[in-house]
Amino acid sequence: MFAYDFDETIYDGDSTRDFYFYCLKKYPRILLDLPIQGWHFLFFALGLRPKTAFKEQFYRFFRRIPDMDKAVSAFWEQNFDKIKDWYLKQKRPDDVIISASPAFLLEIPCQRLGITPPIASRVDKHTGKYTGENCYGEEKPSRFTAQYPDSKIEAFFSDSLSDTPMAQMAEESFIVKGETRIPWKTYTPSAASRLKRTLLSPTFFRFLLVGVMNTAITTVLSVLYHRLIPAAVPAFALGYVTTNLLSFLMNCFFTFKKRPSVGRFLKFFLSYVPNFLIQCTSVWLLCDLCNLPQWLSYAAAAIIGVPVTYFLMKIFAFKK
Repeated sequence: MFAYDFDETIYDGDSTRDFYFYCLKKYPRILLDLPIQGWHFLFFALGLRPKTAFKEQFYRFFRRIPDMDKAVSAFWEQNFDKIKDWYLKQKRPDDVIISASPAFLLEIPCQRLGITPPIASRVDKHTGKYTGENCYGEEKPSRFTAQYPDSKIEAFFSDSLSDTPMAQMAEESFIVKGETRIPWKTYTPSAASRLKRTLLSPTFFRFLLVGVMNTAITTVLSVLYHRLIPAAVPAFALGYVTTNLLSFLMNCFFTFKKRPSVGRFLKFFLSYVPNFLIQCTSVWLLCDLCNLPQWLSYAAAAIIGVPVTYFLMKIFAFKK
């Protein structure tokens, strides 16, 4: 038996995303759900809401589709040709698709491929409500074992390292990139892929939120200090240092979820040294040389130093 992830593995794209945009063209009223979807996405991005809860809120647009079966059927009439050629050449009747996408969305392509029904997230096609957990990560081998308790996986294929629990069950496993299959054990994510994963992590989004608040506080304090101190750079430096203690506590309890300590505080301060130098230079260039408004110079300087500070704090001050 061969097992496969679906999206970006044997299907060229993300079927759920493609289905959403297909529905958006056919039923533009689903945009009415966008504010609620965006609100729940914010909490998910910050790591304050589990993926299943967020996706359940995202799928609320199902309620605005008058005939779901008709919509799904029409969608696959347009998108079935996105099944990748490499899979079509090796598919077998006992292949198993195991995916986080809604099960009802994958039934038609599995039928047309002549393979077994998919193991996927149990989502009500009329309400978007889940039965059980999102079929992702550790949930996949649990679901597979429950349905095929005595079966062995000869080979497993996926585009994502999040499927490592499934890969460990298989005799062979492969990472899929386009039409290329790479043995799991030899695959190394590219630097761009690692950077993307870091910058899209809940920790980074929490860091950004703290950074926005700190930037606002630093900007206000720096403008106030500038009324007492004629030079822009010293005024900014004083505002920057004043805000740092609050920033340390917020990053401890909210961003990295670590207990504060003297040692961690010292490392935190050292992590900010490159950021401080970058921002002071930016203030000098923007305010003193380019004559931009003080508030704009302070805010721009704070934004410029964000990526540098995050990586230093992650690998140094708050390293696990």
